Amino acid sequence: MTTDVSSAHPHRGASGRTARVPKYYRIKQQLLTMAEALQPGSAMPAERLLAVRFDTSRTTVRQALQELVGEGRLDRIQGKGTFVAQPKLYRTLQLTSHTEDMRAQGLTPASQVLDIGEVPADEQLAGLLGIGIGERVLRIERLRLASGDPMAIETTHLSVRRFPGLRRSLATYPSLYTALAEVYGVHLAEADETIETSLSTPREAQLLATDVGLPMLLLSRHSRDAEGTPVEWVRSVYRGSRYKFVAALRRPGGGAVVRRVTTPPAPDGPGTDGERATALDRR
Repeated sequence: MTTDVSSAHPHRGASGRTARVPKYYRIKQQLLTMAEALQPGSAMPAERLLAVRFDTSRTTVRQALQELVGEGRLDRIQGKGTFVAQPKLYRTLQLTSHTEDMRAQGLTPASQVLDIGEVPADEQLAGLLGIGIGERVLRIERLRLASGDPMAIETTHLSVRRFPGLRRSLATYPSLYTALAEVYGVHLAEADETIETSLSTPREAQLLATDVGLPMLLLSRHSRDAEGTPVEWVRSVYRGSRYKFVAALRRPGGGAVVRRVTTPPAPDGPGTDGERATALDRR
């Protein structure tokens, strides 16, 4: 990380007027310098101690810490405190599973089933899965972990008629995509994926060991097989402080590859509300 120390000082604009730098922002820069001197995962001092150290209120310290958490510089773990953020994990926008993504980074993937059951398809689900309204849909909600740390809440929807007995098959196969291929001969070939930002709800914060209202990355994936038939619709909520997404972009007709990294903005910072990205290398 690099510290923009100069930005903590007053600036004179084109009109000659000096812009006032809020006190919390100056504290934020000092906290960032402190964090850069520590190892990832190190605990930051408590708000009370920081307020004494910087001779300011805990409210000012809390605002500075909150912005650094929103920017991914610090990580707040529910019930434990604030820590220097670990390096972000990356996920390439292509049709790979959580298991494949984590193993590619030397991490141990795991999943905890939060809920599994059948629900009737409403108009939206029916259209996404190519089934009739009211048909049964298997809904699987899982907590995704990497080496024991909660990373995402993933909710998958599949047609019960197309995949009978899938619930039992998942007890045998650790990966959903492996089960679809081995049991049903279905291989995912392409998908549309939408990325948006959101703020964590109380339930999401509890499951992901973070605070309510912190930035999350919300992904919606609509996958199809080689014939173009819908296979699944997935909604995933990722911890914004731990993830970045990488997409390979090419101009029509060839040309240079551009790498795009998507991370959530700070709670009140600039950023696009949603970004639609269809991976180009999903073979």
